[in-house]
Amino acid sequence: MLEILRTNPSYLKGDLERRGMDPTVVDEIVDLDRRWREAKFKLDEMRRYRNEITARIARARGDEKEGLLREAKRAAQEVKLLEAEYSRLTKLRMEALWRLPAAPLHPEVPTCPEGEEGIPIRFWGKPMVWEGHLEQFRRETERWGFRVDYEIIDWKPKGHADEAEMVLGLGDTKRAAKVSGARFYYLYEDLVWLDIALMLFAVDRLTAKGFRLVIPPYMMRGELYRGVTPLEDFIDAIYKVEGEDLFLISTSEHPLVAQHAREEIQDASLPLLYVGVSPCFRKEAGAHGRDTKGIFRVHQFHKVEQVVFSMPEESWEWHERLIKNAEELWQALEIPYRIVDICATELGPQAARKFDLEAWMPAQGRYREMVSCSNCLDWQAFRLGIRYIRGDGTRGYLHTLNSTAIATTRAITAILENYQRPDGAVEVPRVLRPYLEPFSRAPKELILPASKR
Repeated sequence: MLEILRTNPSYLKGDLERRGMDPTVVDEIVDLDRRWREAKFKLDEMRRYRNEITARIARARGDEKEGLLREAKRAAQEVKLLEAEYSRLTKLRMEALWRLPAAPLHPEVPTCPEGEEGIPIRFWGKPMVWEGHLEQFRRETERWGFRVDYEIIDWKPKGHADEAEMVLGLGDTKRAAKVSGARFYYLYEDLVWLDIALMLFAVDRLTAKGFRLVIPPYMMRGELYRGVTPLEDFIDAIYKVEGEDLFLISTSEHPLVAQHAREEIQDASLPLLYVGVSPCFRKEAGAHGRDTKGIFRVHQFHKVEQVVFSMPEESWEWHERLIKNAEELWQALEIPYRIVDICATELGPQAARKFDLEAWMPAQGRYREMVSCSNCLDWQAFRLGIRYIRGDGTRGYLHTLNSTAIATTRAITAILENYQRPDGAVEVPRVLRPYLEPFSRAPKELILPASKR
């Protein structure tokens, strides 16, 4: 980011314009960076001069020594003044740099028409489409130039909320609201087994690819939280521990990245691959009136997350590998989906490109987000002071990437709608059955409605 700022600020301005941000901030930061470098040069020169005077004092005698002592005192005062100015400019420059988003944007990031959040770039699977949603399904696919094969059904699947609570009798959001408020839930029996199986499935697949399994802290200090996300913009979305500088994590990505704050990592040790398992806590601020039924948009859920630390020249390759990992999981679950390239104006400051995986939801007749996969370039590493060291001793900020593998409650909603049968029973995806087999009370093939238990 600093290299672009110094060598091609016009390019950076174009990046900000594509994001819908004010590009004039670049001129301010370029000026601050220039003044900061000048102040650093003056300070270094004055310190060198002061040290030379100090060394000469030891060899001087008489009047010469008296003159050098006076000059040393003057140089020390000058150093103190320059240090104060350098410190002031360092603070201003860092605050300004923190306002910049991850740069440069990937050249293929779409600039979308107003009202669009992303552009689909590929579809997978054969969606089950209720005849009443057929026209809507075609709009969701053909408007982007895709012809997606589908299976038409003459019965309308129940939404996941009604299926879980009224048909299966395995969820309860009303009692949860009594205990904790809106957007909380109770899951019972087979849906709990399904939650566990989804986590085991994702962890099994990713650790086989070399990802190191981690349970991170479920709380983070504010100082480090500011390094992984724009906390001031995000503050209404996360829970703070009253009276302490601690926040409940909204994703394991955040503590997984922060664990290497202020560290230098040898290039031979990179990439670092982590798969985090944790609960996630989100206020879902701004989601009032949306997805109020069921467990799609809730304040707590379990998630398996991929996180990668890479050398800068390898990060775009890793971005593709992370979304491929997620796609392999959803293909194994046999749930139709599409991959959406998120528009520049919707990326948020920490991502230079983001893919969403959206699963087809037969009861809703549309695709819904299940996975988010981002390349943050050096945005997080710069803020947290995470550097690489090459074999020749050169240093720089490494790149960080993250991607959902499985968010269990959302995955359960997709299973309840895609694996639902006309009689209300729900098939257990074949790929999950081996993870349930060792447990005598876990469902093996079907989750039956309460009336048939």
